Amino acid sequence: MATQGRRATAVVATMLAAVVAAGCSSGPSVSAGATSTTTTTPAPTTSTSAPGSVSRTDAAGTVWLCRPGLADDPCAGNLDATAVLADGSTRSEPAAPAAHPAVDCFYVYPTVSTEPTDNANLTVQPAEIDAAVAQASRFSQVCNVWAPMYRQRTAGSLAKGLGNDPAADATAYASILAGWKDYIAHFNDGRPIVFIGHSQGAAMLIRLLSSQVDPDAALRKLLVSAIILGGNVQVPTGKDVGGSFQNIPACAAATQTGCVIAYSSFPGQPPKGSLFGRPGKGVSLQSDQTATTGVQVLCTNPADLAGGAGPLDPFFVAASSTTAGVSVTTPWVEYPNLYTAQCESSGGATWLQINDIGTATDKRPRVTESLGPLWGLHLDDVNLALGNLVQIVSQQGAAYR
Repeated sequence: MATQGRRATAVVATMLAAVVAAGCSSGPSVSAGATSTTTTTPAPTTSTSAPGSVSRTDAAGTVWLCRPGLADDPCAGNLDATAVLADGSTRSEPAAPAAHPAVDCFYVYPTVSTEPTDNANLTVQPAEIDAAVAQASRFSQVCNVWAPMYRQRTAGSLAKGLGNDPAADATAYASILAGWKDYIAHFNDGRPIVFIGHSQGAAMLIRLLSSQVDPDAALRKLLVSAIILGGNVQVPTGKDVGGSFQNIPACAAATQTGCVIAYSSFPGQPPKGSLFGRPGKGVSLQSDQTATTGVQVLCTNPADLAGGAGPLDPFFVAASSTTAGVSVTTPWVEYPNLYTAQCESSGGATWLQINDIGTATDKRPRVTESLGPLWGLHLDDVNLALGNLVQIVSQQGAAYR
């Protein structure tokens, strides 16, 4: 079966072998299929406020990958999409960053660095740009996206094993914590916040929220929601709060605020050695969550937060693509009515079950477990439900106000 989407950059593709050995995440990408040939470049950028009026490095020393007013902001680009339907027909889906959104999004990107050190430096490189485009930029329709660079653990460091280098983990967290403190002290000004992170970025947000936001009633009042994907948020078995967070429950409706959306995507039950969906193992070790009994990994279905099954709305960076014989010239491609999802628990694992509902005549490319069954559909956690997630944030923002 052909796979859906394409690698974010050659850098990310090169790092995957090291990351597979590590048991951590790659950047936002899926492998190219036989019916899809593309080159992916960052979407043309447009700023929502006075492009070029702010510096990438601020007075506190934070290097911003994305921030309002930044020239060439990868989180505020061209969002126009082409929806490709099951019969090969298309429709235009124009979109653009909001001019004056009332909500901020604080985004932490996944593992993308292939630098030779244990922790990355703070230089903005194509891998971080591509991650921001693929995972965060569509949220600019509903929020101002703030994304600090941080000294994440590199692919080489993670190849030594998750949990095997607490000093490198501490360096990564201290770096993102500094960016958060700068943002909340100098830029937030009481605005409501959505947190967004994937994989290593999700692990960093679990640490940040549990130490900075969860115990602080004033900061919790600013929390619209936290979207923490592929990071193993943990709760007591059968509960929707506790474990990772004592005061931040799972989201059960798009009108609920102050809650968390979390899941890891698989096409079936995760195997016993899976890096995601099982407590106290894999990516859990990056947020120092070692409990394996009495807890489970949280799953909230972005297609139906109430707990049922529902249709996913996938968006992928398209660049210049040919998909199922259809020319796509917009920066984004959407594949409606191709997947449904529901949360499942079995055999000690909890996961977002992804169901392919395409027919035999539907020639659109599909996602696969391109890094093997231990990873499931981890590379596609964000993009499989990107349309759903943006819509949820829009509804939550309205409910918050």
